[in-house]
Parts: sequence; C-alpha cells; structure tokens
Amino acid sequence: MKKAVFPGSFDPVTLGHVDIIERGLPLFDEIILAVGVNADKKYMFPLEDRVKFLKETFKDEPKIKVMTYTGMTVDFCREQKANFLLRGLRSSTDFDFEKIIGQTNFKIAGIETVFFITSSGKSHISSTVVRDVIRNGGDYAFMVPDAVKK
Repeated sequence: MKKAVFPGSFDPVTLGHVDIIERGLPLFDEIILAVGVNADKKYMFPLEDRVKFLKETFKDEPKIKVMTYTGMTVDFCREQKANFLLRGLRSSTDFDFEKIIGQTNFKIAGIETVFFITSSGKSHISSTVVRDVIRNGGDYAFMVPDAVKK
C-alpha cells in the first residue's frame, strides 16, 4: 500500500491545500492529513476546528484520513507506515525550504517527499494570508473550502 502523509497546521485549510491533496490522490492508496500540534505556536483556530474543517472538506473521499500528531513528522510517518510525504510548492522560497526538510527527512528515515507545484491561480493562497484577511474583516471565502466558511 502506498501511503503518504501531508503534514501541516492547516490553520485554516485553504484551497491551495485542497489542490495539492486532490492532485496527490491518484498516486497513493491513502493520504493522511496530519495536523501538527506545536505547544509553542499560537493558532487562530482550535485543533478541534482544524480537524473538523479537514474531515468535512474530504468527507466523501475514502482514501483520506485525518489525524493529529506531535513531535517529528518522520516519526509519525514511521508509526503510520507511510513512506512518502506530500508537499506543495508555491514559490522558489518554498522549494528552497522544503528541499532541505525533504533531504533531512530522507537522511533520518528514508522517507521520500513528493512535491507538487501549486496550480495556476492558487499560488497566492496561504493560511497566513487567510488569517490576516480574517483578522482585518476582509472577504476570505475565495481562498478556503466551504467547511471553513461556515
């Protein structure tokens, strides 16, 4: 079974995330959306909401599982018997950062990282931008799935 982990804080999940996840589905038998928990990070949305947003967004997709984890992503991958990480790239800055993390993960645990370049028209979307728009009372609906709009 080809299993991938797509890790993130998903604070909140965006249409950029959805794009990468949906495009990864044909490659894997299962994709685990792994919501990372970092006690040092301040989130806009509680963990329960972030998990709920993901479960609602992908409720009709049997190949997707939503889980939470703490600690190193590669340790979570090993626990789940996942040999792949799924990551999205919006820019060359993302590539430079993700390349280093991917190489480190491979060196530590032999886990391959599969990169998808964000689809045209979605590279401007990030959770950081969505949170900023929300904080300032702007319209963020065009950047998130329906579950986040509710």
